[in-house]
Amino acid sequence: MKSKINYKNSLEYLYSTLSLIIIFCLLSLIEIFKNFEIQLFAYKVLNDFFTGMVIGIVFLPLYILLKYIKSTAAINVINVIFCIIALIQLGLIGYSLTTHINLGADLLGYSMSDMYTTVTASLSITFLTFLPFIVLPIIYFGLTRLFKRFNDKINSKILLGVILLFGIVNLILSSEIKPNAQNKINFLLSDIIRAKSDNNFATEGSNTFKTEFPLEQASETNKDVLAPFFNIDKNKNPNIVFIIVEGLGSDFTDEGEYSGFTPYLDSLTKKSLYWKNFVSNAGRTFGALPSLMGSLPFGENGFMELNPLPKHNSLISILKSNGYATNYYCGDESTFDRKSNFLESNGIDKIIDINKFGPGYEMTKANSGGFSWGYPDAEIYRKTLSELKDNNKPRLDIIMTLTNHEPFDFPARKEYLQKVQTKLSSKSNSEKNKFNEYKDIFACLLYTDNSLKNFMEAYSKRADYANTIFIITGDHRLIPVPQKDNLSRFHVPFYIYSPLLKKTAVIKSISAHTDVTPSLVSFLTNNYRLNKLDKTTWIAQGLDTVREFRNTHSIPLMRYKGSINDYIYKEYFYSDGSVFKIDEKFNISETSGDIQETIKSAFNDFKRLNSYLTTKNKITNTASNFIKPVYEFNKEELATIKKLTKGLDRDQIFFLARDLAFKKERANAKLLCNYILNDLPNYGDVRTLKGRILAWDGDYKNAEKELLEVIDRTPFYTDSYLALMDVYWWSGQNKKAVAIGKKALSNQISDPKLSYKVAQAYKRINNSKEAIKIIDSLLTVDSGNKEYLNFKKSIYK
Repeated sequence: MKSKINYKNSLEYLYSTLSLIIIFCLLSLIEIFKNFEIQLFAYKVLNDFFTGMVIGIVFLPLYILLKYIKSTAAINVINVIFCIIALIQLGLIGYSLTTHINLGADLLGYSMSDMYTTVTASLSITFLTFLPFIVLPIIYFGLTRLFKRFNDKINSKILLGVILLFGIVNLILSSEIKPNAQNKINFLLSDIIRAKSDNNFATEGSNTFKTEFPLEQASETNKDVLAPFFNIDKNKNPNIVFIIVEGLGSDFTDEGEYSGFTPYLDSLTKKSLYWKNFVSNAGRTFGALPSLMGSLPFGENGFMELNPLPKHNSLISILKSNGYATNYYCGDESTFDRKSNFLESNGIDKIIDINKFGPGYEMTKANSGGFSWGYPDAEIYRKTLSELKDNNKPRLDIIMTLTNHEPFDFPARKEYLQKVQTKLSSKSNSEKNKFNEYKDIFACLLYTDNSLKNFMEAYSKRADYANTIFIITGDHRLIPVPQKDNLSRFHVPFYIYSPLLKKTAVIKSISAHTDVTPSLVSFLTNNYRLNKLDKTTWIAQGLDTVREFRNTHSIPLMRYKGSINDYIYKEYFYSDGSVFKIDEKFNISETSGDIQETIKSAFNDFKRLNSYLTTKNKITNTASNFIKPVYEFNKEELATIKKLTKGLDRDQIFFLARDLAFKKERANAKLLCNYILNDLPNYGDVRTLKGRILAWDGDYKNAEKELLEVIDRTPFYTDSYLALMDVYWWSGQNKKAVAIGKKALSNQISDPKLSYKVAQAYKRINNSKEAIKIIDSLLTVDSGNKEYLNFKKSIYK
């Protein structure tokens, strides 16, 4: 029923808007209740009123339209929308309370599967998890009914005036309102707009460089600052071992605010080259490998998210081209954050991840949602040691740990919690209060530190220990423990430890992850049997080894994907538009003056450079061992992919490819498989499906190649063995079938289907004895299986 719209019958919309604002304010009060500050709360209330007012204005046209079409439906639709907005605000506050940062443009930098993995990792699903999402709608609809009930007693004009007044005051004081005081929805949307604006700005100004490859410079430019610290045998290239510790921030080591729980690492400070004032270039793990291994720019959402990756050099590719064996070890899925894509593009020899541990290793216990990141640190180190081979090749080994991350679960948890309790007993009451809330995290730090200690002690017994350089750092500061300021998010320790060191040093000058590869390459090529590069293409200049506090670098920082919003310039830190002075203890204090324009200009220059290098593939034109994506698509194929995959995630695309294969639309099925494998090369189901499709088409050679690739990447995945056994059967390669069956059984794959296929293969090569042995073992478990019984009879015919 159409209705004439007037002020009186539209008051319901005003009350709904006010109900949303009140919900915002209540949630803000709950958010800061534990650490309540009146000024912070006042700013949050102002921003909540302003955000609610803007939402009210944005949806007003929809309300008017619905009111005109069907009066009774209008406010019901608006209430549902506002309730959903309130629930989004609740979810964003939950995210902020966990991570101590607001969710912003990083939302755009992660795939749905990556976000699902991250959320389920830290979320224990119970009834209490869902309770706030049940209570909040009840409160919201209760408020709207309350306003409607007391409609006659409410002066709506004063009410509207108050909302407008708060909104105007918020606009006046907007420069004073910091991100932690912003309404979460307001921050999310404004940060996305800011990130898109920054990207547009950088892209528009990215064509003005004097040279086509602006990073290229003579290799001599990067000075060898490490040689004075080492005993050097020019005839024996050293092994390089990187240990990148998850969440290891400087707040938790040495003299940090939460120190005392990394005794082994603290013992290294005087046995190593130790940088006190060192930073990661990213606030999450996605930035660690490109920065440390390649001194590379960020792109829009992190270098590894670029697809295809621009041509580039790295420590991996350079050392590989000089005879090094290159290996990567982790306990999770290496395709997460596209790490495997980056590593494989640089020609890494071996990736050991969650898919390659196998029997004898124990994963971290799954949470209530059934999720586990993978293998804990001690198991990662144990697996690494088991894989290290004694040969004449020098090695580059990269180890990324995992445990010091939500949900902070690890072996012998009770034992380490007791150790934390013992340590806290000697602290003052104020310190106990500060530490008690995060005891599980400090216990995790003790476990992480002890696992590293055990690894180093085990490694010291190896013959090649004396010729090994260990580089230890954090990927970023762990997130759940509150940080004192934005800079501490990036503040990580950095150690170079080695029996080859002839002197140690505690270094107070500032350097970053991007400085590591330039200095290592310079050190190795100047002092060992490595081919010297004609030109380098690093984003940074190299480590500063001066002992006194200073900074000679300009260091861009990506807090999270999609946000290049922090920058270190000389002794200044630029963050969220404000400038801070950095002191010798790496504390910051807000400052102002002419330096702000200088820093802003330098920062904008970097953003333009970053965009130019990554969008136009202008890092370098000569890259050693750089490998392009396996699958490249022409315009027609890309159009087909776009049409078929619209709105689908990678798992849904796999199911679509499988359906197409069953419908004999095999060309498109293979196309979709290749599309997924470019992003997720370890996706065993997809690669196995592709192998089966090739076999169905009679292309047994390439089917075998594809399925062997699955087995190499995921050696404990059953379906790939079953598929390959079929290929060997159909192509008459029965001896190969027996061999691959034996390999599967040696990997303790106990699927009866596999054993049965092996028995069949033995029969086909006339080895009845082995065929009967296997079928008898199957019949002991399933004695009435007619298929097995008939097969056994057929052997005796």
